[in-house]
Amino acid sequence: MRAHVRRRSPDEEEESVFVSMTDMTISFLFIVMILLAFFASQYNPTQSVPRPEYDRVVTERDQAQADLQVQAEIVEKLRKALAQALQARDASELALSRAKADQAKLVQANDAKDVLIKALELQIFDAQAKIASQTAALAAAREHEQFQSEEIARMRAEIERLTAPDPLENYINLSLQERRHLLERLRADILHDFPDIGVEISEQFDALRFQGDGLFRSGSATLRPDRVDFVRSVAARLQSVLPCYTLGPEAAWDATCNASHAVIEAVQIEGHTDADGGDITNLQLSTARANATFVTMLEAASGLTGHLNLKDQPVMSVAGYGEMRPVAMNDTPEGKASNRRIDLRIIMYVPNTVAEIDQIRAKLEAR
Repeated sequence: MRAHVRRRSPDEEEESVFVSMTDMTISFLFIVMILLAFFASQYNPTQSVPRPEYDRVVTERDQAQADLQVQAEIVEKLRKALAQALQARDASELALSRAKADQAKLVQANDAKDVLIKALELQIFDAQAKIASQTAALAAAREHEQFQSEEIARMRAEIERLTAPDPLENYINLSLQERRHLLERLRADILHDFPDIGVEISEQFDALRFQGDGLFRSGSATLRPDRVDFVRSVAARLQSVLPCYTLGPEAAWDATCNASHAVIEAVQIEGHTDADGGDITNLQLSTARANATFVTMLEAASGLTGHLNLKDQPVMSVAGYGEMRPVAMNDTPEGKASNRRIDLRIIMYVPNTVAEIDQIRAKLEAR
């Protein structure tokens, strides 16, 4: 069985605490008494100091303590200053470390920059070398192009010189073209007046051809009465065009009718026969027919003899060729009829020099 524990009352508890405190006090006093007895046994009057000395020592002690306190404060200040100095040193060392790191970075950056600068300098050198090479190549190309241009210009000039028509030859060709146009115009005008009479232009485009049987009877040198008006019409047509191609009092040059400045040397009335009969007879007959035609033309247009060439000679002339210049075979009636004819041949003046062309133009334009 559990023992029965009696609960204490508050008064009993307070009495117990008091008793404990009393015991402790007595024990403390006893200890003090023992200590006093010990110190009394240790006391030696010979070892004591006088009061003034004691006071002096106390004063020095107090002064030393005050000095010590001051020194302690100074030491504390120095310690704090040292701590601050150390802290500042650490900060400086940190800053120095950072500065060294930055310096290292700068050195590294400078080294990289130097490397980059050297690389750029090499690139610039290469670029300058390329530019110099390209400049030299461009200069060479331009020089070659200039040479080619000059060569092309020279070749073109040579081609133009070789292909350009000779002024003298060009003038002659234009004169021949002008004669062809003149003959075509005369033929068209004559056929307009007399469409029943055969009028042809020669193969060389230098003459108008009238069938002999159309103007004269066979073996006769007298114009048929019904063909006199035809010859007179030819004279009138010729008189209207000659002033633009000749000199003399009848001259009337104009660029609209003769832009080439062509000049007629002669307008020749030619008589031709077939092969029947003797040579002399045919020459006489062809000449007589040409003369008869010319006389009839002068009766209609007396001014024909006033048209002059560059030698101040009349351009009108007469010739008889008999049977010597046939245009067809004389073995058929048709061929003989073609050979019995009157040709109105126009001969253009052919200059010998280019300077003469300018003289011709001046003479025509002066009229």
